[in-house]
Amino acid sequence: MPETAIYKFDFGSGEPAPGYIRVMPSTVYAARTGFGFHPDSLQPLITAVSREGETGVRGGFCTSEQPFFFSVDLPREGNYRVTVTLGDSEAASRTTVKAELRRLMLRGVETEPGEFVRKSFIANTRTPDLPGGGKVNLHEREQTFEAWAWDNKLTLEFSDRRPALCALEIEPADNLSTIYLLGNSTVCDQAREPYNSWGQMLTAFFQPEVAIANHAESGETISGAIALGRLTKIYSLIRPGDYLLMQFGHNDMKLKGEGIGAFTSFKSDVVDVVREIRRRGAFPVLITPVQRRNFDENNQIINSHEDYPEAMRRAAREENVPLIDLHALSKILYEAFGPEESIKLFSVPEDRTHHNNFGSYQLARCIVQGIIDNRLEIAQFVREDWQPYHPAHPDAIAEWDFPTSPRKKPLP
Repeated sequence: MPETAIYKFDFGSGEPAPGYIRVMPSTVYAARTGFGFHPDSLQPLITAVSREGETGVRGGFCTSEQPFFFSVDLPREGNYRVTVTLGDSEAASRTTVKAELRRLMLRGVETEPGEFVRKSFIANTRTPDLPGGGKVNLHEREQTFEAWAWDNKLTLEFSDRRPALCALEIEPADNLSTIYLLGNSTVCDQAREPYNSWGQMLTAFFQPEVAIANHAESGETISGAIALGRLTKIYSLIRPGDYLLMQFGHNDMKLKGEGIGAFTSFKSDVVDVVREIRRRGAFPVLITPVQRRNFDENNQIINSHEDYPEAMRRAAREENVPLIDLHALSKILYEAFGPEESIKLFSVPEDRTHHNNFGSYQLARCIVQGIIDNRLEIAQFVREDWQPYHPAHPDAIAEWDFPTSPRKKPLP
């Protein structure tokens, strides 16, 4: 596909709108074209609809009863403004859009018959390449079923009760502030259901005036992030005015050896990262580790992270860094549900660490409220329909309506 400033796709049968590329269910991704539906998107179940009397991108759309994926090769890593046109002249629609590894971009966008909406969001793409010819040392899973997070494509997932995708536009968004995320499995882009993280949900709460770049990875420690080049990658990309939100502690506490500990190696590494980020004119924000679901006999959450949450708090105080105390907030959240109901926040009943879609959505709301309470500049980019949140009064599970994602292999 030729390199252009803006990519425009018109979905459905009939003549494409001027300047748009026509996309039909048979438009399967191929390297020679550089765009198309994922080969595993079950093309026979993707339907192209044409509506008489409508012109331009409103003249048709693609839909399916199953989630479907559309990928586009992009010329370079970075931030892109993605605009979708959704709707149907004859029937209602409801569309949820996720990007890359299940980052929530648009949740449950509804249109009435005859109504069309244009919605924009910012998607971040990256490659493992480092300045000077090196690369981030990726884990095997990041090169296989998590490869969508590191390839040169933007992959979008469309789902919900009746998605109606009329058009898609993609253009570079180079001059936006970027919020970088760094942490472990409770932050990273989880590839597979029923796992999810607050980092994957955070994207849905911001207007398309700021980008979120999730560099967290499962099993990671702060020392590991440094050694594998994850911090080097962020340092190479981060610009003055950007932010780094960093949560560690879950896996760091498992490290043993001389000089290794919460108030020694861990805190020292945190402080080093804080100072490096500031040296580049960007803003660090520290986040204490989210609690594990361990209740005592009084239905109170037990701290299972030893001194690591306090080490993060102390680093924030000493370096005068904004702190979001997710350790404290998640304790309130879990106790609000109680020992039995709180299971519904987690991936599977026996899991006490990793969350499902609902649980990670609640934690993402904690993070957003923390950004607002800390009066960070990026709070101005929180969506206008944001409602104040306190984990003692979480959303009702019974009202949770969210489409899950199928498993798909990355494109070659």
